[in-house]
Amino acid sequence: MEISESSQISQSFLKVKRRQAINLLPTYLVKLTPLLSNSALPVLCEPSVEGVNLLTWAVNNQELINTNLLQHGGILFRNFQIKEIAKFEKFIQAVSGDLLEYRDRSSPRSAIQGKIYTSTDYPPDQSIFLHSENSYAASWPLKIFFHCVTPAQQGGETPIADTRRLLQQINPKIRDRFIETGVMYVRNFGDGFGLPWQTVFQTTDPAEVEKFCRSNHIEFEWKPGNRLRTRTHRQAIATHPKTGETVWFNHAAFFHVTTLEAKIRTALLAEFSEEDLPHNTYYGDGSLIEPEVLDAIRTIYQQETVLFPWQAGDILMLDNMLTAHGRQPFIGERKVVVGMSEVFSSQEI
Repeated sequence: MEISESSQISQSFLKVKRRQAINLLPTYLVKLTPLLSNSALPVLCEPSVEGVNLLTWAVNNQELINTNLLQHGGILFRNFQIKEIAKFEKFIQAVSGDLLEYRDRSSPRSAIQGKIYTSTDYPPDQSIFLHSENSYAASWPLKIFFHCVTPAQQGGETPIADTRRLLQQINPKIRDRFIETGVMYVRNFGDGFGLPWQTVFQTTDPAEVEKFCRSNHIEFEWKPGNRLRTRTHRQAIATHPKTGETVWFNHAAFFHVTTLEAKIRTALLAEFSEEDLPHNTYYGDGSLIEPEVLDAIRTIYQQETVLFPWQAGDILMLDNMLTAHGRQPFIGERKVVVGMSEVFSSQEI
């Protein structure tokens, strides 16, 4: 059967239209806009038409995702009808590869499935100060993802802040002192407060703990009663491996005893000497960080905090070095799960 000239023209036209449709996919299927009028963080990604499969779209538009992530520090994917944790896990794998196990822990978390965890198992009436995940460690995830399964009845937001802006706002004298010395983290395990070392290091074998500490430049000291003290010297300011930007990247304020809520701080100081506190921070040379310095740092975090309410199905993708995160107190049931990817080592800086 011969194909008519008009049929050939129609087929050619359809091929052109298909190519155009493919080229239009990033802008036609989704729209990218600032979530908040007064902040570039996070950028909001939502479907422009019904029925967009986020997983398929993300696989085909990874360059667009990564470009916006590095520019803004965070992307909020909303209204894509993501209801299953398994789909959240697949999304992470699609855009960022294999998920990471949560080791060298500082916060209580429970594994849900695979390497997806609860965000943090703190009591709902407590806030969690802003931080970049594992910035106290020798290695950390470059990306961290949050998925809101059930938003709280009230509160429960995940506050975020641009670590580039944090660094810019810190007094140059304070900044230079931390650049010069770094941060010293002192942690004590097994005294009845905080996480036990078995949970932190995910082993019950002291020899495995010692091996991990040596390979990650952590000084360790076993105390009577199978208790452990560690000291770790880390950077306070880091350079992002992809953008080359310098960022405020540490747990100096987060781990300091004065950042704890008053009733918890009072209870700990009544129970322990300073050297036996579950965790505390110092300048890298071991000297005390002045109260006014810590107050100034906490104030800057507060000034730079971006806050928005969760919606069921939301996925928040953060560059862990460019954006710090925390948690607001909440009322009612709240389920926000987390996954991490792309391990990066301080030795690579």
